[in-house]
Amino acid sequence: MAELLAPAGNPEALDAAIGEGADAVYLGLKSFNARLRSANFAWNQFEGAVQSLHRMGKKIYVTVNTVSEERETERLYRFLAYLNRVGPDGLIVQDLGVVRMCQEFFPDLVLHGSTQMNVASAAGVNLLAKEGLKRVVVARELGLEELRAIKARTSAELEVFVHGALCVSESGLCLFSSFLGGKSANRGMCTQACRRFYTAEMGEGTEQGYYFSPSDLQLIDHIPDLMELGVESFKIEGRMKSAEYVGSVVAAYRYLMDHWQEDKKGSVAAAKRMLATDFARAKTSYWFGFKTGAAGVDGAGDAILNPRQAGGTGIYLGVIDRIQTAAPRVQEDAAAEPVRMACLRGGSYEPDAGDSVRLHRKDDSGRESHKVRTVQTDDKGNRWIDIPAGFSCGDSVYLLQTKAMSKRYARVLPADIGRFRRQPGAEKLPVLDLTPVEKNELSYFPAGLYMQVSTVSDMFAVQSQHPVRVILELNFETKADLLDLKMTLPFSKRQIIISLDPYCPAATEDDLAVTLDHCIANGFTTFVANNIAHIALLRGKGVNIIAGPYLYTFNRWAVSWLENQDIGAFITPIENSYANLQATFEKNVRDRVLVTTYAYPALFRMRFKLPKSYDFTYFTDKEEMEFKVNSTPDGSFVMPEAPFSIVDKIEMLDHEGFHRVLIDFSKTKVSRGELKLVKTAMLKKLPVPETSRFNWKDGFYSPERMEEYRASNERAAERSAQSARGGAGSAARQGRGAKRGGAKGNGRRGKRVP
Repeated sequence: MAELLAPAGNPEALDAAIGEGADAVYLGLKSFNARLRSANFAWNQFEGAVQSLHRMGKKIYVTVNTVSEERETERLYRFLAYLNRVGPDGLIVQDLGVVRMCQEFFPDLVLHGSTQMNVASAAGVNLLAKEGLKRVVVARELGLEELRAIKARTSAELEVFVHGALCVSESGLCLFSSFLGGKSANRGMCTQACRRFYTAEMGEGTEQGYYFSPSDLQLIDHIPDLMELGVESFKIEGRMKSAEYVGSVVAAYRYLMDHWQEDKKGSVAAAKRMLATDFARAKTSYWFGFKTGAAGVDGAGDAILNPRQAGGTGIYLGVIDRIQTAAPRVQEDAAAEPVRMACLRGGSYEPDAGDSVRLHRKDDSGRESHKVRTVQTDDKGNRWIDIPAGFSCGDSVYLLQTKAMSKRYARVLPADIGRFRRQPGAEKLPVLDLTPVEKNELSYFPAGLYMQVSTVSDMFAVQSQHPVRVILELNFETKADLLDLKMTLPFSKRQIIISLDPYCPAATEDDLAVTLDHCIANGFTTFVANNIAHIALLRGKGVNIIAGPYLYTFNRWAVSWLENQDIGAFITPIENSYANLQATFEKNVRDRVLVTTYAYPALFRMRFKLPKSYDFTYFTDKEEMEFKVNSTPDGSFVMPEAPFSIVDKIEMLDHEGFHRVLIDFSKTKVSRGELKLVKTAMLKKLPVPETSRFNWKDGFYSPERMEEYRASNERAAERSAQSARGGAGSAARQGRGAKRGGAKGNGRRGKRVP
């Protein structure tokens, strides 16, 4: 019997999930999970939940599905040691470093590969299974036939998302939020750039819309097919959703899973009626509507994208038009903060007390679910509802659930959770040394300038720069060129490195295997692997494998896991910082590293062509930052118009032992003018104008470090003020007419700290 797996973003959602019949729940704690903006569980709540659920015969999985920087690995080690003591039923992991650390120190922890690992084929699933992972949460961009093919080739458990929000980008490959301000989706800080309102440059002017905001997944019609297929776990997305939402969705899927064999058509219809109270976005079956991968690439964009679909979840109630303080009789506690009341405009439904709503700040900086407690009507008939602090006029409000849908559930957590005292300890992480470079080991990976391109014609264009190696993308265009034995190439095959696309779906896995065999037979010897499946497909072929930027090496434990796969060279992730690069790779192993110094990073990588109505290449956000989109038979790619560049730092990198640098023109046309601009900047050690540093200097956004930074500034300002007050008092006592000295407080605004 398949498992029904439900989200538990807070204790109330946990109660609803179990109350409606979920077999298992997944939840996050206060760190190392991909929904840091949800409430998550305190230590004692989590320990109490494990005890209660195990007594009920239910399972509990913990999300540890973010990548960790090197400085965080000791805290990660302590966190894993704590989980090992408490004993959940599994950990959902993304970071290869977590896998390596658990293999070394915590072999009893059961690991599930997160969808953020971007596993979409049997080759990837089987490699993880050989590495000890019990289950893989497969990528969401797969169809039923692809899942059938994977299931037929693996004995590992498969977990499939069946309901909830979708990412427009291929699983685990989105860089947009990180590019905008260091809030990486791979770090649980996604600001949902896909849900934003953009202005597109059409042929006859500009048009606006939610061009990349996908519909929500709903596979209720396909549950019988998936059960017959033998999928082990059906996963509902929604750790940031209300308890009412979790309860209603779990109830529908539970009903269908229990009754479909008695009456398939009738039970599907009944379950769909139960889902009618899911006030989320429009629904889609996404890739399940297509028989082949090619049909999906052509049609999936139309299946999930609608520019007129707002980015918010729920029924649109309008925007906050006015705010006022509630009448005195409404104040529950005279000592508490005044209750703020808001009048909405623009919606078609007036909420009542007990309804659940979600508020979205107009600048996309935050959102919050809220249960309406108070409703007032003024003398003019205007309706006012209470709202939480932090929201203002112009912010949007959506209805999530009505009061009539609310149910009371038995509490899962024990009444007394004070007796649960376990927390991460102060264990010391043992030192891990990466493998020093042996003589002649990296003959395929010489020091110098590398250049990456997407077409053979661009290989000719960069020939004048005399790179020591050129990296050529394997795509729909270059595949034919590489397999054409008569094609003239501007570099020898020993100098050409073939880079594989980071998305490796089941539909193209066999074709890719054949293509790789042909390339190897034709004399190509070095490949960049960007997906776990690539490692499996290339292993034992007698070729050199370089770990690409999408096999995220943000810490040396991840590097060590890749070393154990017989990989000895690495291209650092493009969203990495200089400080973390230095911390991960000590000087004696930096000859293993290729650093990207110029690129147009793919911020969204979409496994489909854009709808035909998307007749534009360039679009801008509300800050007037410009982006471009390229739609191809391999999928669609969104890139910034302004490239990432640190070419002025190449000499510094060389001095620090990073002797291999990459200029990456992937997904863009190489021009003579841009080559000259980049070369001049390299020679003169000057920044390229109008480019981005991405996270190179400031690193990832860190709420903890921001708080430390603010607190430090406040302490410094207070010390300065105290010193000034003391100095002024002394001067006054001297009575010599000295001017009274005012303290110069630290008035600088907080900023991201590397």
